[in-house]
Amino acid sequence: MKEQDDIFQVQRVLAGNTAAFAVLVDRHKDLVFNIAYKIVRHREDAEEIAQDAFVKAYQSLRSFKGESKFSTWLYRIVYNASVSHTRKRHYDFREIDERVMSDTTEDEILEDLDRLDSNDQSRMVNKAINQLPPDESALVTLFYMDENSIDDISNITGLSVSNVKVKLHRIRKKLYDAMQQMMVKAAVN
Repeated sequence: MKEQDDIFQVQRVLAGNTAAFAVLVDRHKDLVFNIAYKIVRHREDAEEIAQDAFVKAYQSLRSFKGESKFSTWLYRIVYNASVSHTRKRHYDFREIDERVMSDTTEDEILEDLDRLDSNDQSRMVNKAINQLPPDESALVTLFYMDENSIDDISNITGLSVSNVKVKLHRIRKKLYDAMQQMMVKAAVN
């Protein structure tokens, strides 16, 4: 339903009703910002990238063929703009060291997480996500926060479907291990 309405709004814009683009901006602004922010991790840069992505989308609207969802097309624009921005600037990211990843099962970590209240769980998950490299953080955002399909994420990022699946599996493992390390540290302190 939302996608049909997006197509309707695109058609209105292309027919000359430029104000209809505001509906699309309003509908997608939060996720566009979140994708940019997860990649660049600087609020001001993410806001600028989001604005630029909407401008580019508006200017390129005639090239939208409808072969994918409008949101997928738009998110690819912001994803590419964000990745391009990080290549131009060299940010320091505190990454999760893959060598430290343990053999703890996901069930064990989920069991430990269930002992925490929802606010603590949310803080811990966000802290772990912020430790991921920008491209991995963006994949998590696209899959879990926006609930994009694997196929959509493949279209947005340009990765193969199997590569997206493998990366999401590895990212989940990194997140679980990072949260386990945080819980161990919290228990020691």
